[in-house]
Amino acid sequence: MEYRPAEPGRPQLQIHRSPRRRRSASAALDGGAVVVRLPAGLGTAEEERLIEQLVGRITRRHRRDQLGGDVALEARARRLAARYLDGVAFRSVQWSSRMGRRHGSCTPETRDIRISDRLASAPDWVLDAVLVHELAHLRERGHGPAFRALVRRYPATERARGWLEGYDAGRLAAATPGDDGRLPAVIPDGDGRAAAMPDDDGRLPAVIGDRDGPAAADPSSSPQDGDEFPSASSSSSC
Repeated sequence: MEYRPAEPGRPQLQIHRSPRRRRSASAALDGGAVVVRLPAGLGTAEEERLIEQLVGRITRRHRRDQLGGDVALEARARRLAARYLDGVAFRSVQWSSRMGRRHGSCTPETRDIRISDRLASAPDWVLDAVLVHELAHLRERGHGPAFRALVRRYPATERARGWLEGYDAGRLAAATPGDDGRLPAVIPDGDGRAAAMPDDDGRLPAVIGDRDGPAAADPSSSPQDGDEFPSASSSSSC
């Protein structure tokens, strides 16, 4: 087992490497440390990517809970809707840990909104801008002039767009091939295939894999045309 001391922005790590693991990996909080369990024999670059992404998943979940979870997020959305969007009504607003690349999604038919828990650590004005963006889809489904006029009621929209573009660029850079020229064997922000691999005890990993889109390294994906907050997603949601 390897121990790594806490660093600014990252808790203490305990890293377990098991030869019994093949394609599964997991991480969990244990006191003030994050315990990471990995397959033995991974390349250095691939292992570091996994550690960074798994620890990021755990710390985002912790930050989401610190912010008050779904109850506080829904109250925040309600305040923003009242101030900027004439009190547009929604059914639910919830955090999601299953968005591989999108910042948020809105389903107008059910009036449900989901926000990636990656944004739990983003500046408040970025989170608010994404909430306004998704709430605006309850008034305008597309990204045309009427929609853009709605989201620009929030004064930090363009600033948030720049922040998210930089954030997305950093995430895509983290998905580049490793030292051997291959993409990671296990990509937490991927299509869920790794998540379907049973762990040593026969259970599925709790914190690996997303199920809403292709792997983050998929070169065929491109930002949605006209999206206020472009990401690596080719989905109709934003």
